[in-house]
Amino acid sequence: MNMNSEKQYIDLYRECREMICSHSAAPLNAVRDDAFAAFSSLGFPTRKVERYKYTDIGELFAPDYGLNLSRLDIPVDPYEAFRCDVPNLSTSLYFVVNDMFYSKAMPKARLPEGVRVCSLCQAAAEMPDVVARHYARIARSDEDAVTALNTMLAQDGLFVYVPKGVKVDRAVQVINILRSNVDLMVNRRVLIIVEDGAEARLLFCDHAADDRDFLTTQVIEAYVGENASLDLYCLEETHIRNHRVSNVYVEQLASSRVNHNVITLHNGVTRNRLDIVFKGEGAECSANGCVIADKSQHVDNNTLIDHQVGHCTSRELYKYVLDGDARGAFAGRVLVRHGAQNTTSQETNQNLCASRTARMYTQPMLEIYADDVKCAHGSTVGQLNDAALFYMRQRGISEKEAKLLLEFAFINEVIDHIGLEPLRDRLHHLVEKRFRGELNKCEGCKLCK
Repeated sequence: MNMNSEKQYIDLYRECREMICSHSAAPLNAVRDDAFAAFSSLGFPTRKVERYKYTDIGELFAPDYGLNLSRLDIPVDPYEAFRCDVPNLSTSLYFVVNDMFYSKAMPKARLPEGVRVCSLCQAAAEMPDVVARHYARIARSDEDAVTALNTMLAQDGLFVYVPKGVKVDRAVQVINILRSNVDLMVNRRVLIIVEDGAEARLLFCDHAADDRDFLTTQVIEAYVGENASLDLYCLEETHIRNHRVSNVYVEQLASSRVNHNVITLHNGVTRNRLDIVFKGEGAECSANGCVIADKSQHVDNNTLIDHQVGHCTSRELYKYVLDGDARGAFAGRVLVRHGAQNTTSQETNQNLCASRTARMYTQPMLEIYADDVKCAHGSTVGQLNDAALFYMRQRGISEKEAKLLLEFAFINEVIDHIGLEPLRDRLHHLVEKRFRGELNKCEGCKLCK
């Protein structure tokens, strides 16, 4: 194992452990040393590790980034610095600056009684048993080095709690803002608990405020109870100097429903992992991904849907449009375990390479140990249809406009799965601007100027 990239983080933890713990909370500190031991043992995965074969993780973590371990206050008023208004989308708006929950200004709209959206440290003080029972349980440090690194360094995070039977009609929107005057590493943590019969919709938007090198590790744990429903939308609009490694873990109980959408419109290097585990019968999930990349951008989506019990349904649809020298990768594994009868699963990955130098790597996988199932998977990689381009040009449409229309039609299928209509309409607009090569940020946002 090459420890060149790991050594700086091992030395950092040993030297700064007391500082890290002093600015955190007991439930986070309780698992920190075990995560450090796991990271020291595992080291960063190489390309020989199946789930990391398309992204060089060690290279991403090799530079010497700064960290805000002393939790210095970042001088920013997000309401002034960022205006991400989606027309007609009424949300409860919260901000996370780097990896710190912004509590100086809270949404005016009140959440239903019992619903909590706050920092993890605050939740640990108010609901210590709930946080301790869920934190770092499904995001296991002994199975993934990036999760271990995040667990050993994360000092706070975002906590979302929806109690039993409560339905949150207003979507919760979280703006993750990267801001620094030096190259910075951010370790963002999110804990979501949607109890039995509850419903919630969450929208995470990632943006970079400064033209610096950023490295973000993100670990999201989501627990969805019986007959509960969670819509989780993750939108990345950063810049070419941002590197993000995000691991999302979801546990579903009986008859629950999860809709997960990850949309990458602009980035540098992105590696997204999604693990969904069915723990109760009758559950269903829909996992959708949309990637638009050009220049030298790199986007790697890796998914695992674990059917541990029968009578569950999973659907996956990931689409990529790659131009320039962009690199894309999709590896999706559907695991149907012994006894998980009456499983239904459909996995689809479709990709469009708009240039001869773009590269796409795709690996859909089915692993089935039950005999009464309906499972299918497939992938395609191709270029724009020459016949369609010719047909459109014969009718007076320029080559550039024809190409844009075909790309737009190709990617729309994923966007149409988004349940929030105003967000869906806004994304159609942003995607069109992205294909036209215009700034793909939100209108009125000072970060775009």
